[in-house]
Amino acid sequence: QVQVVESGGGLVQAGGSLRLSCAASGSIFSVNAMGWYRQAPGKQRDLVAIITSAGSTNYADSVKGRFTISRDNAKNTVSLQMNSLKPEDTAVYYCKAAVEVTTTYRLNDYWGQGTQVTVSS
Repeated sequence: QVQVVESGGGLVQAGGSLRLSCAASGSIFSVNAMGWYRQAPGKQRDLVAIITSAGSTNYADSVKGRFTISRDNAKNTVSLQMNSLKPEDTAVYYCKAAVEVTTTYRLNDYWGQGTQVTVSS
């Protein structure tokens, strides 16, 4: 019905940069908020950054000034530019899209499968 696919993870040294991308596709009427979350081993999944369809953003305190979220509403995509990466940023990063589907016009959250980001010290 709706697919959310992330890309762009990998291994980087501390201080380096990575860019994550996410695309939502399928039976989409509209996409509301899109966001990035992360989950480190043994920890809960936490919000990293979120962006509304109007472009309003919110960031976790730990990434403010280092990460930037952006989206392309026409393509239903969201990106996360991550700079000045730290070892504590190591986690699986998940994309979430709040999608109004064409079949029911109900708003549901859809998650991607996750992409690994590893920052070495």
